[in-house]
Amino acid sequence: MVDVGKWPIFALCPQEDLKSIQQACVFGSGNEVLYITKNDEVFVMGTNSSGCLGTGDAQSTIEPRCLPMLSGKKMVSLSCGSGPHVVIVTSDGEVYSWGHNAYSQLGNGSTNQALTPCQVSTNLVNKKVVSVACGSHHSMVTTSDGEVYAWGYNNSGQVGSGSTANQPIPRRVTSCLQNKCVTGIACGQMSSMAIVENGEVYAWGYNGNGQLGLGSSGNQPTPCRIAALQGIRVEQIVCGYAHTLALTDEGGMYAWGANSYGQLGTGNKSNQSYPVQVFVEKERIVEVAACHSSHTSAARSQSGQVYMWGQCRGQAVISPHLTHFTCTDDVFACFSTPAIMWRLLSVVVFLYLFPSEEPDDHLTVAESLKKEFDNSETADLKFLVDEKYIHVHKVLLQIRCEHFRSILNESEEDIIEIQQFSYPVYRAFLEYLYTDNISISPEDAIGLLELATLYRENRLKQLCQQTIKQGICEENAVVLLSAAVKYDAQDLEEFCFRFCINHMTMVTQTDAFCNMDNDLLKNFINKASKAGAFKN
Repeated sequence: MVDVGKWPIFALCPQEDLKSIQQACVFGSGNEVLYITKNDEVFVMGTNSSGCLGTGDAQSTIEPRCLPMLSGKKMVSLSCGSGPHVVIVTSDGEVYSWGHNAYSQLGNGSTNQALTPCQVSTNLVNKKVVSVACGSHHSMVTTSDGEVYAWGYNNSGQVGSGSTANQPIPRRVTSCLQNKCVTGIACGQMSSMAIVENGEVYAWGYNGNGQLGLGSSGNQPTPCRIAALQGIRVEQIVCGYAHTLALTDEGGMYAWGANSYGQLGTGNKSNQSYPVQVFVEKERIVEVAACHSSHTSAARSQSGQVYMWGQCRGQAVISPHLTHFTCTDDVFACFSTPAIMWRLLSVVVFLYLFPSEEPDDHLTVAESLKKEFDNSETADLKFLVDEKYIHVHKVLLQIRCEHFRSILNESEEDIIEIQQFSYPVYRAFLEYLYTDNISISPEDAIGLLELATLYRENRLKQLCQQTIKQGICEENAVVLLSAAVKYDAQDLEEFCFRFCINHMTMVTQTDAFCNMDNDLLKNFINKASKAGAFKN
């Protein structure tokens, strides 16, 4: 859970308001905040530089003020510039902007400051926008069909139009991205990044510190693929002031760009114009974090450990430093300058901040169902697995699962014995029916994948594949590849194949490779040959 109290500006909030926050973003110089309550009301507070609070005036406020125009609109993405200007995306795919606009970064066709939120619609009509990223004075969004639109300051080509003229309205970024489906975007101060569906990364804009990762320091006015990441599938990318961090599907981390504060985590302060892999004690990384207004970097590992490096409260930390935090957001609250948020933060209710108050006993439907899983007092059915009982409710199983809908209609038994699957696997499956999530080790997830295939639970099958990916290594890569083929898990099969190609020397020396099924081996060699794995 994230304690918003770590950001000083929340000290101005009434305690009743703090308890109702579900999303928040601290931005600007750390003296402005926007937050959304449980009933979808939007409030702002702070110094209001350039009208960035959207209240209709330029007056600062130490008391929360409501933005009626945005209340009721569920936000899915928010980003801010240095002016600051603010751009948000709603769940309906609409875009709103306000604040500083000297460089047309609001996308409304003018350079006039906007004191209230205005919808950005030019060239976005009939488009569902899903995410936004802002640089210092430019803005960029992605749509549900994988297109990218950018506008604003363009002195270094950061809008990707091929020129250096400022862009007053949203313009589609084409060039190398013309026929690509973009899945992720990020902005540095004056640079832009995009990840496409196959994990390739494209960069454009200012490159004076090598932050584009192209091996040079020349600016790039149109998207250019980062060739040094060939064969590496990137899943997340973030930008600091002048540096970039990338997370791969194998849990690896790469960094490039400015490094005067050690923000690349390479153990020195030398800039890097090519991606360099950053190692964190053999930990698999699941999240990287940076913000264009700071020189701070952070990452969270699969085991939940959080690391920070770069400019941390004025100190230059040149290698990833293990913290006591449980989330990367805390790094930016406590050590970033300014103390901002690197993303729109989804917040859990903060009742634990107020120990003197009685907790709210109300539970949502989802919370109630989760609480009732394996509750022997209310259950009317037991599964016996490996001599252990799991208590469940017949009606819920029938509602949630076609397999149980048929077998429970034909059975009056109170106890059903399961022999095909292990206790951890079957318990994880039943808990999934109550929670929509799985909690299981990557090793046991293979058994759960088999179950999901047998019971035709496609969403569960996808969750299993994601979990199994987290446990891949050279020793088990062939075993996982074999399981993926056996259970027709195509996403996992492709992932395991790429892992084997990228770690060919080590994988081919394992016992699992030596004992690989002949048909699988033939198929692997044929596919690897086509991928160029055996070229000198």
